[in-house]
Amino acid sequence: MQIFTVVAVVVAVCSVHAKVYFREEFLDGGKSRWVDSKHKSDYGEFKLTAGSFYGDAAKDKGLQTSQDARFYATSARFEPFSNEGKSVVFQFTVKHEQKIDCGGGYIKVFPADLDQADMHGESSYYLMFGPDICGYSTKKVHVIFNYKGKNHLIKKEIKCKDDELTHLYTLILNPDQTYEVKIDNEKVESGSLEEDWDFLPPKKIKDPEAKKPEDWDDRAKIDDPEDTKPEDWDKAENIPDPDGEWKPKQKTTPTTKEPGCIQRSTTQSTARRKPALKNVHVKSGTIFDNFAITDDAKEAEEIGNETWGVTKDPELKMKQEQDDVKRKEEEERNKAQESEDADADADADEEEEEEEEEEEDTKDDVEEELSESDEAAKQKDEL
Repeated sequence: MQIFTVVAVVVAVCSVHAKVYFREEFLDGGKSRWVDSKHKSDYGEFKLTAGSFYGDAAKDKGLQTSQDARFYATSARFEPFSNEGKSVVFQFTVKHEQKIDCGGGYIKVFPADLDQADMHGESSYYLMFGPDICGYSTKKVHVIFNYKGKNHLIKKEIKCKDDELTHLYTLILNPDQTYEVKIDNEKVESGSLEEDWDFLPPKKIKDPEAKKPEDWDDRAKIDDPEDTKPEDWDKAENIPDPDGEWKPKQKTTPTTKEPGCIQRSTTQSTARRKPALKNVHVKSGTIFDNFAITDDAKEAEEIGNETWGVTKDPELKMKQEQDDVKRKEEEERNKAQESEDADADADADEEEEEEEEEEEDTKDDVEEELSESDEAAKQKDEL
């Protein structure tokens, strides 16, 4: 495999035993090694930023989706390598600081012959790994392999993180055909590639040509024809007929050998590498950073501790401080609104009182006029 949607061409030896095939932290302040797909003109644009909160403004810079309701695709190359006889580890961080409601946070590893400028959703890949969130029902980690032209999804459900903080995702593939998935340097799932994916056909299958023998008996038990009734069976002593009517012993029905079973051989798969990012986001703001591909799980863990591990606590502190400020501002707005509503209610009450007084004055004036009119009419009658 050789291209995964957010990765670059870096080959470095970190120790005598561990080899790092690719590492990208955007510390140079640019993303010149990355190639955005031009497959469609309306693909979203990645920008380089640490986001609205972070642990370190420089170290936490990453590729952020910047436009809502868009597809995103960018990739970076690195030297091809083989993991035959050794482990391979894929690792990166994701931060959904926008309170994501629907969007992917995964990477893909593509063949070396990928046309990066034309990368799209149907481009064939070797591996897809990372979180995927959509509504309340989908919050999981994808681990998908393409084997013999078919995409194979993991049969286990791995829950992903769905908060707004940065999280570290790690996939370890071992030469003994086992794997391990870690989130924030903690194991969340592990097992066998053969058991947790349907790479190979079942070892045993039913023979479509097999037919039930004509003398096959479907009864589980039948009377033993060699069994005989004891001579004293009908001799009652104190209890009449204690065992009821005599019946011969039962034995398992003779059957033929189970038909239609064949043995399938298993084979070990080899892997090739090369990486990229292909996601769709309804609400933009996700940041990808701290990419690493190595042949040593311990090395990946140390890289995670040097990057995500150093900035996660300061990031959380900044987020909490921002939340406190927002909460206080919201409280002030609510108080101001309540005060405004109270003033409006008071003004409305005052206006209502004034209207009632005016109505009362008008009523008094009318009554006074009527009284004067009646008095005048009375005086006229007297004259």
